Amino acid sequence: MINKCWDVVLKEEIKKDYFKKLGIFVKNEYKNKHIFPPYENIFDALRFTDYDKVKVVILGQDPYHGLGEAHGLSFSVRKGVKIPPSLLNIFKELKNDLDINRNNTDLTDWAKQGVLLLNSIMTVEMDKPLSHKDRGWEIFTDNIIKLLNQREDPVIFILWGNFARSKKILITNPIHKIIESAHPSPLSANRGFFGSKPFSKANRYLQELNKDIINW
Repeated sequence: MINKCWDVVLKEEIKKDYFKKLGIFVKNEYKNKHIFPPYENIFDALRFTDYDKVKVVILGQDPYHGLGEAHGLSFSVRKGVKIPPSLLNIFKELKNDLDINRNNTDLTDWAKQGVLLLNSIMTVEMDKPLSHKDRGWEIFTDNIIKLLNQREDPVIFILWGNFARSKKILITNPIHKIIESAHPSPLSANRGFFGSKPFSKANRYLQELNKDIINW
């Protein structure tokens, strides 16, 4: 596979009219409202995990909408911020699955190992979940999934909850692996997330592909 970074892969995408309109909308929102993540962190998922480095994708819907939580990586929050319930349940499953006691809520180390922590909607207004829905982000991130689907190097997609699982239709290349379950939120974690063992499954696939496993 030819080495490619997101800047190259997305070169034509960011020239499209919808993305230009999205950019104008987002800039105006940041000028007038409390929007998360911080503007400079919007694309951190792509910055930390380049196209040709992606081993695993963990897909979220939109960023955390509480003050100081979101920083551009799905499910991740900065150190010192109160741990959101979904992330707490992710850590509970990690303990159950691989006997790892993780306290660091900042998942940047996962991103640097090849875990693309992608939110389908990449910005949100404070205390208003899904406030930036249907503004163009979904087109952009669906195309990111499609570009990963085109890779000749297999990717493992971890899809938690109905929204993430709806993206399966974009993953048509049979070389890729899909791990799916209920969402880790308190509303659904007991209905199929706990006990799903996504972390060991992902590492087992990586071993089968002769790739370095993720140090979760």
